[in-house]
Amino acid sequence: MIKTILRSASALVLGASAALAQTPGDISTMSWDEIVAQAKVEGELTWYVWHVPDVMRRLVKPFEEEYGITVTIPEGTSSGNSEKLLAERARETGDIDVFAWGIDSYETVEVEALFLPLTMLPEDAGRFTELAGIDNSTHVLPYWGNQTGIAYDPAKIAAESLPQTPEDFAAFWAANPGKFGFNYENGGAGPSFIQSVTRTITGFDGADATVSDERLATLQPAFDFFKQTPDNYVITAGNADSITRISDGELWAAPAWEDHLAGLQKRGEVRSDIAFYVPEMGMNGGGNGVAIPRNAPNPAAAAVFMNWLTSAETQTMFNRDMGTVPMHKEADSSNALVPADQRARSTIWAAKPFGDALLAAFIDNVILER
Repeated sequence: MIKTILRSASALVLGASAALAQTPGDISTMSWDEIVAQAKVEGELTWYVWHVPDVMRRLVKPFEEEYGITVTIPEGTSSGNSEKLLAERARETGDIDVFAWGIDSYETVEVEALFLPLTMLPEDAGRFTELAGIDNSTHVLPYWGNQTGIAYDPAKIAAESLPQTPEDFAAFWAANPGKFGFNYENGGAGPSFIQSVTRTITGFDGADATVSDERLATLQPAFDFFKQTPDNYVITAGNADSITRISDGELWAAPAWEDHLAGLQKRGEVRSDIAFYVPEMGMNGGGNGVAIPRNAPNPAAAAVFMNWLTSAETQTMFNRDMGTVPMHKEADSSNALVPADQRARSTIWAAKPFGDALLAAFIDNVILER
């Protein structure tokens, strides 16, 4: 399985190194006013964003109303969208105007080969350029910040009794068997918990992407930790399943995404009293970035959309409506689920392909042996 992960990562890098496609419309010499005028002539753009597409279609309505530019968001997955991006990279004109991807996924390709430089955007000192220790801002901008942590039922767990360390979680599992669950697939909240516990126990260097049998063997103490009391915790089907089980009262706590939980609560899909915290051991934070493919059919509209998407006003709206971490210094973050002191506990995801290999080893050593 590890070899498959490595081959997939290599294929992305090699694919991105292929001959560059020509930009359908050169906007690099235009003034910003000229770009905005050209964007209105183009009148449309297609945004390939995989997460909550139905919600995104609603959130972009203010942009459509302001500029008279229609935004189309196709249904798709992160992997499917990236495969399409690479498959049509040599076409003179592709189908993608704006491409969204996990910020760490951009590290697996050569961004200069695939995407337009963002020199056409007006300067904005408040706009975030770095996220989760990654800065590809010459070609990619963060637009959606998120944080993993633990969602919990405050009617069942007092704030002062919340588990903060691996030892605390083990004690909670023993005292409350079957009341804590986490996923290892269908979403990153559970994998973040797995990584965080493993990092705390073994001290692995998350910035080191190296994969070897010897290095994976050093993770065994963490796997043994999970194997000690496998009947005391529950394996859930995914991020949504974990939160639903808390809302239904089956579970008392589970790893979750701050923005995912906030969005479900705002839409009335789960209980509004479910709380969220980032444990002292830390859990992974990150988010998503957007870029403009070199062969975007509507590059001016794409540039105007990116400028709108990363503005303080839009980032405030995302925080208010979706509970995201704002990607602009002047945005209002008062609707976040966690205070600033807990946000300081955010850790970076283990670099790929090591992070993927860690999860594969966890599945082999823990899940398949349950």
